[in-house]
Amino acid sequence: MAEATSTTSTRTPSRPAHHGSSSAPHEGVPAPLTRAAARLATVAERAAGRPPAGGSRFPDAEGVLAAAAATGSRRRQGLDRRVVVAVVADLLVVVAAGAVVELHSLMVVLTAALLLFARTTLGLYRRRLGLSVLDEMPRVVQSTVLTLGVASLSVVLWGSSQLLAPTTLFLALFLVLSSLVRVVLYAGLRRRLRRDPSARRRTLVLGAGAVGRDLVAAMRRHPEQGLEPVGFIDGHSGARGDQREVPVLLEDESRLHEVLDQHRVETVVVAYSAQPEAEVVDSVIVAASHGCEVLVVPRLFELTHDGPDVESLRGTPLVRLRTDVMSSPAWVVKTLVDRTAAAVAVVLLAPVLALVALAVVVDSGLPVLFRQERVGLWSRPITVLKFRSMRPATEEESATNWNIAQDSRLSPIGRFLRKTSLDELPQLFNILRGDMSLVGPRPERPVFVEQFTRDHDRYWARHRVPVGLTGWSQVNGLRGDTSIQDRARYDNYYIANWSLWLDAKIILLTLREVLRGGGG
Repeated sequence: MAEATSTTSTRTPSRPAHHGSSSAPHEGVPAPLTRAAARLATVAERAAGRPPAGGSRFPDAEGVLAAAAATGSRRRQGLDRRVVVAVVADLLVVVAAGAVVELHSLMVVLTAALLLFARTTLGLYRRRLGLSVLDEMPRVVQSTVLTLGVASLSVVLWGSSQLLAPTTLFLALFLVLSSLVRVVLYAGLRRRLRRDPSARRRTLVLGAGAVGRDLVAAMRRHPEQGLEPVGFIDGHSGARGDQREVPVLLEDESRLHEVLDQHRVETVVVAYSAQPEAEVVDSVIVAASHGCEVLVVPRLFELTHDGPDVESLRGTPLVRLRTDVMSSPAWVVKTLVDRTAAAVAVVLLAPVLALVALAVVVDSGLPVLFRQERVGLWSRPITVLKFRSMRPATEEESATNWNIAQDSRLSPIGRFLRKTSLDELPQLFNILRGDMSLVGPRPERPVFVEQFTRDHDRYWARHRVPVGLTGWSQVNGLRGDTSIQDRARYDNYYIANWSLWLDAKIILLTLREVLRGGGG
């Protein structure tokens, strides 16, 4: 984005020329997602292209995000006790098995690290509704075999083939002991869940129809599943049923964030609701942003197959959505990579930064940098830095006028900086400061965020992750004066499908565009 584009000051933000849905096809349009969880529940992204009349349903989207920031961050900081107990138990078994086999300490450490990684990847440390060692056994064996394969390859490459037999014995002993330990742990946990309601997760059900009420009845009959129902949300007038057991807490889902806070909800189950599909999607995003786990009853659930992302509540499959990407261990890696890469880039690009600064001074004088308030994570204001590419504008012009690439106030130097994206380089300091990430939705000015949130479905949901130097929208041609609805859809697709590889892909595509001179 540029500093400003009009010499006429106005209090009303000038709209971009194309702020509706674009008819031009773009690579990577959010089709049904490939992951099992999102494939069965992309209620979420398929609805994104069909905004309801009037744009966002949330009159206070900023308040929704602020509440999510406070509640979600607290929940992200906490560790699930079951996960901690399971990891500690496995580590103790590793120590015991290593002592029995008398395996070299370095090999014990290597094998333990491989085991923990394999078990984490296969979801063995994820909280499950069903506590059954038999159900977990295929993945337990798979993680052990994978670890044995990598460990065997390592000892052969090290030329220590004599360690192969004790390593195999160590893993076999670990498999038996860890399974026995889990049998004992699960038996104790089931007893506690039956006896102590506070040990169960406070659960809100979206949809008070037959399926929703059957699920609540199953939660009540089988507390060992770990879910404690606190209420329904359903706008259907006939869905109230018997209010004595589990009440319908809310009919208007636009106040969902208040209910989540008031009732300390930890899990949200999406059953068949009378609400329109797009509204259910918004509710899922709000719940996930609050740090709640989200379980969805898939359509045609009688035909749903078991899988690592599929739970079962007394015969009804529930798809666990991967919703809060910022709580994943990979997000910690992303943050470390952001800061490290930005620091290295500042050092390596110091000559370029100096030359660009000098060019700006020679071309149009001081100041070199342009500072502007933008909206970042959880709708919080941040100050974004850029090299100045246009003549100085008034603060009001800068904040309220939409930029276009053909602005008459762009100098030849400024046009070159825009085309090559060199004007964005000072945002490396925003990344070092923690305001931005290398990859994420591009930040926008507050006046436009307010307008777009009002006019465009799910625009507010872009602010669930930090804003970025580049993003999925930009590498798909959505920069400058392009469709805002498409940008929101692409940005939310990025959040729903985030991975370290997707970030790497976006960075590579960005470098390709910069080398082609496709900025601006």
